[in-house]
Amino acid sequence: MPQLRIPAVYMRGGSSKGVFFHARDLPPAGPARDALLLRVIGSPDPYGKQIDGMGGATSSTSKVVVITPSCRPDCDVDYLFGAPAIEAPVIDWSGNCGNLSAAVGPFAISEGLVEAPRDGLATVRIWQANLGKRILAHVPMVNGEVQEEGDFRFDGVAFPAAEVVLDFLDPTGTDGSVLPSGQLVDELDVPGLGRLPVTLLNAGNPTVFAYAESFGLSGTETQAQVNGDAALLERLEAVRATGAVAMGLARTAVQATVERPHTPKLCLIAPPQTYQVAGGKQVPAEAIDVIARMISMGKLHHAIPGTGAVAVAVAAALPGTLVNQLTGDLGGRQVRMGHTAGTVVVGAQAREIDGSWQVEKASMSRSARRLMEGWVRVPAEIR
Repeated sequence: MPQLRIPAVYMRGGSSKGVFFHARDLPPAGPARDALLLRVIGSPDPYGKQIDGMGGATSSTSKVVVITPSCRPDCDVDYLFGAPAIEAPVIDWSGNCGNLSAAVGPFAISEGLVEAPRDGLATVRIWQANLGKRILAHVPMVNGEVQEEGDFRFDGVAFPAAEVVLDFLDPTGTDGSVLPSGQLVDELDVPGLGRLPVTLLNAGNPTVFAYAESFGLSGTETQAQVNGDAALLERLEAVRATGAVAMGLARTAVQATVERPHTPKLCLIAPPQTYQVAGGKQVPAEAIDVIARMISMGKLHHAIPGTGAVAVAVAAALPGTLVNQLTGDLGGRQVRMGHTAGTVVVGAQAREIDGSWQVEKASMSRSARRLMEGWVRVPAEIR
């Protein structure tokens, strides 16, 4: 039988890549759609390479996005993000990808879903369907088309491009809570590791913050050093999964590992230090406020997820969190964080009202580019 042909666009957003679809071209949400998207991306692959699919064999490049016109009066498009596992037949729909959020506005404009000015900035109002939150994407336009080329550089991406500014509005948990436990610092009792101080945060994506030193790390380790240490990754997953239970996101740690690998994220933090990233670039200690290393889908991220950067910025704005204990009071300025590939700056506006913290928005800059457009093909038996 001939293969199925499904319209799709392959896009880079920030330091991630994913396959973008119109919802109208896919089956309804459910097992059939998941099976099709897994086959598109090349999962599950016991070899861990996704050779027979569009995935790139890393958490940053194994992603799918489903877009539909929004029925909400305050939004233009609905954006649903899926994180396919590489070796397991699972797509985690529980969270967002902050990096690919930068590609949603350009996709919506180029696909004719949103009207935009001929020149200047187009503001695309996005409903992030996974989290039930709004994002404003400010997309540059030139001669009636999305501007993709530019001089904006982002560590983790080799080439410059046009800047897309993102405002994550009220980026806290779906119930409005920033601190799901109500505490700025908790202690997790992790089997085999004992009690560890952590901050549990709902912002961007649910995130568990822990000191790198709790695992005998400096925070400046490379991807190869972390991802090549199976015992270390197992300990890190134990903390993440235990945190998921403490945040009410999973009934058991086993369920968190098997069914919810995308969220919560685990962020290892450390005080500013001078270190070197891939390609030889040196990050001086005085250029950053905190080191943040994000574990995503079981591995150390090659840069930092956009939602992870939002979580770090929000945590830095709340006096007493582990992150804030390292950054100190920043006086309202943006947080300069050192990550695996370099640095990034993100700002968050938070205030305490009647004893609870509220976050108005978090803002960051990314870039996006359409890499390929046409059809993806999958075997007909997937139908």
